[in-house]
Amino acid sequence: MSDRFQAPRGTADALPADAAARARVEQVARELLERAGYGRIETPVFEDTELFARGVGASTDIVRKEMFTFEDQGGRSITLRPEATASIARAYLEHGMQTLPQPVKLWWYGPLFRHERPQAGRFRQFTQLDAEAIGSDSPLVDAELILLLDELLRTLEVPELTLRLGSLGSPEARAEYRAELIAYLREHENELARDVRERIDENPLRAFDSKDEATEAVMAEAPTIVDRLQGEDAEHFAAVRRLLDQAGLAYEIDGTLVRGLDYYTRTVFEFHCGRLGAQSQVAGGGRYDRLIELLGGPPTPANGWAAGVERILLAIDTQEDERPHDVFVAAADAQRERALALVTELRRAGLRAELDLAGRSMKGQMRHADRLGASHAVILDGEGAAQLRDMRSGEQREVEVARVVEELSPR
Repeated sequence: MSDRFQAPRGTADALPADAAARARVEQVARELLERAGYGRIETPVFEDTELFARGVGASTDIVRKEMFTFEDQGGRSITLRPEATASIARAYLEHGMQTLPQPVKLWWYGPLFRHERPQAGRFRQFTQLDAEAIGSDSPLVDAELILLLDELLRTLEVPELTLRLGSLGSPEARAEYRAELIAYLREHENELARDVRERIDENPLRAFDSKDEATEAVMAEAPTIVDRLQGEDAEHFAAVRRLLDQAGLAYEIDGTLVRGLDYYTRTVFEFHCGRLGAQSQVAGGGRYDRLIELLGGPPTPANGWAAGVERILLAIDTQEDERPHDVFVAAADAQRERALALVTELRRAGLRAELDLAGRSMKGQMRHADRLGASHAVILDGEGAAQLRDMRSGEQREVEVARVVEELSPR
């Protein structure tokens, strides 16, 4: 067996070749969301286990099977965060954000941890982008968040996008529907997967998420809550659809959409990418009007979404630009110290500049400049003069060293 270390199973290193694509996702999100009034929030990597047990739901797969939980030196049970919304809701309460003008609009970016079966675009440590609007029950909040997520994914050029839209109604309406669904599942209990049978009373809606073929066949004929929305629930869902229609955003009504967390109410939605096959979801979210109350706060409506960064990168072309460097400074042995001084000056002027750090010959340095994709090379072979070469055309001319920065700086 090799004695070399490897990353833990289900995790992946983010190498420099991936960094530009990851940075672009975060940059596009920052610009888009902050233009819409969302402020950046950061939360701890681990939280008290009870936060997720209470907020996410004790009957969910996340809490039952997927959390990384351990005791600290003081005997307290803590968990590496498996999702971000519960932590953001906790921060909203802890820091008195309910006293601010509502809704409080926040965005978040960082790693999450779940003990899942590793597969393409799904890791045990993964990166997620969240947007949350806490403190308003208006359908405008739902529509704004969906439209922002659509714009984000389209700006990042995620192809073959489909928006699935549903509603889970209010908790009161869902209780009545839940009884109907339990009765239906009991009628077909022998046809259901064992884990679904075990949770019929505890969490019957999770049956819609089963990948078991027999269970899927049963659920294809099951009653859906979308078809039973009444009163304010129906009006809210109609208003969200009307706002999306006015914005020209196409969607599919999906009555089986329940999401994987217990805190969702009313509007739920998912974006899927056809390029990704069976594991096609790249982002999703919905309204969670009871989460703040579950965590000990006052009744507080809220809505939010999460986008999986690894899923997005899997869906888009992440090849680096062909010419990522502006200039490479090649120097004869006697000029290497001057090369470092010139590169420092070029970088201060905002240019991406490199020099040889491996003792290559002049010919080797020029080959390296070409490999790096530098658009220009500055060749230092004398005291006061230099050669400036356009690496694309091959044209070369003499230039004073003192004027190199001026020649290459963006106009």
